[in-house]
Amino acid sequence: MSSINRRVFLGASSAAAGFSAISAGAYAGEDAETDLSNIGKTPHTKFAVNIEMWWSKLPFLERMQRAAALGFPAVEFWPWQRQDIDAVAALSKDLDLAIAQFTAWGFTPGLNETKNHKKFIEDIKAGCKAAKKLNCKMMTVVAGNDVKGVSQEQLHANVVAGLKLAAPIAEDNDVILILEPMNIRVDHKGHCLYGSPPAIRICDEVDSSHVKINWDLYHMQITEGDLCGRMREGFQSKRLGYLQLADHPGRNEPGTGEVHYNRVLKEAFDLGYRYYVGLECRPKEGEIAAARRVAAADIW
Repeated sequence: MSSINRRVFLGASSAAAGFSAISAGAYAGEDAETDLSNIGKTPHTKFAVNIEMWWSKLPFLERMQRAAALGFPAVEFWPWQRQDIDAVAALSKDLDLAIAQFTAWGFTPGLNETKNHKKFIEDIKAGCKAAKKLNCKMMTVVAGNDVKGVSQEQLHANVVAGLKLAAPIAEDNDVILILEPMNIRVDHKGHCLYGSPPAIRICDEVDSSHVKINWDLYHMQITEGDLCGRMREGFQSKRLGYLQLADHPGRNEPGTGEVHYNRVLKEAFDLGYRYYVGLECRPKEGEIAAARRVAAADIW
């Protein structure tokens, strides 16, 4: 840990010891009559706040404190290489705040090109070491963007080949690699993997208990809709590994768009999903209002 990050962490640890002060201080005046520390303690669904999109202007460790202060049980984040993993692990333990998942392999270089597979395997090995420190059981991997002159069928075959190389590493470390399909209509035009059917096919071909799908309901709504029906198919295939959400349009929290998340989250619960649901959404009117809307989506 660098001396700078050590100072940041020591400050974060001090705050963690009495993070109720965050509720009383940083959130003072927001709602004096509400116990802010209970908002994230929802009765059915366990939510993991995406701290890349929530409190994005604050120092990373302080974002963890904010999530814990609202009562959320977990957080998720994007590339782990950007963070001081030792400091994150220590603060996670101090706050009793789980790390639900993080990104081990992003958009570029593409997993869908075999020339990148050596680097991919190196990153998966390093990611597994980070996951062990964080007591984290899942890591997101991204397929990559279209490659000029290469068919989608071949790009998907290359993804299968890369994941087959990585699967034994994931199995040995008991870390699940979760492949995330995107949407190409709004956010990721030119991405090679979108919708649940091709993602399920890829996981079927890899055929590992430790390679599953990061089933982002926001991307699925834009790409294919029928969220409950498709999610049932994901459960039946045994390839659905993790759920994320955001409402559409806007990619904000539940209750700000067209998706009836009370119905969708109940379906996931009834299907037996008990792991965290990632809040990969942008708070529309501040984090407190967003947290309240998230909690309201868990009522049925």
